[in-house]
Amino acid sequence: MEEYTDFAFLYDEFMEDTPYDEWCVFICEKLKSHGISDGLVCDLGSGTGEMTVRLKENGYDMIGLDNSESMLAIARAKDDSTDILYLLQDMREMELYGTVRAIVSVCDSINYITDIDELVHVFKLCNNYLDPDGLLIFDFNTRFKYEEVIGDDTIAETRDDASFIWENSFDPETALNEYDITFFTKEESGLYRRFTETHIQRGYTLSEIKEALKKAGMIFEEAYDDYGNLPACDESERITVIARECGKKL
Repeated sequence: MEEYTDFAFLYDEFMEDTPYDEWCVFICEKLKSHGISDGLVCDLGSGTGEMTVRLKENGYDMIGLDNSESMLAIARAKDDSTDILYLLQDMREMELYGTVRAIVSVCDSINYITDIDELVHVFKLCNNYLDPDGLLIFDFNTRFKYEEVIGDDTIAETRDDASFIWENSFDPETALNEYDITFFTKEESGLYRRFTETHIQRGYTLSEIKEALKKAGMIFEEAYDDYGNLPACDESERITVIARECGKKL
């Protein structure tokens, strides 16, 4: 898997408009409404640590878990206090040192799990590592978004020191969205270096997510349109789900 290698060093620049602060407010409100105002929280697919650091600043003891060494290196550079434990792990093989009060996963990390049985397994692992009645809060891009909004589109953006071409291709039979991202980065010599990464994500429906949670032994609680207060609907492009631990299944 060659995802988030060279791209990792440009990720924050190209994601600078991502509303992490708003997402963090939403997550903290939901955690506190369930009595979780402190304690251990795991950020699953933590990337460059944008959400991990924000949750730490809100009083949580954080674990960041990601399978990209490059992304974790950037995350560690943002917070050198060693208060955050970063683990280089694939979420399908998550192995924590004990249970946590909550697990969060933002920015469609879940969509990288493209096999439904593997998704059930990830949810089982989450259930296993949550405290009794602990919360799992995650978002995912919907099939509607891939099929009707961005599928087969090409996105391009040019900046002073870097530019990219983002080509999407959606397969309705497999619900897989493949996107090739070609970057051009300006070197000290003034010349541009080109590199390409291919990412594959699966678009899920809310009913598929609910069924996977049920098979994993978790309790589905709520689903919102993006990180707002409106309920998820058929035309939601991003859905945020709250699920609860319900006994150990592993």
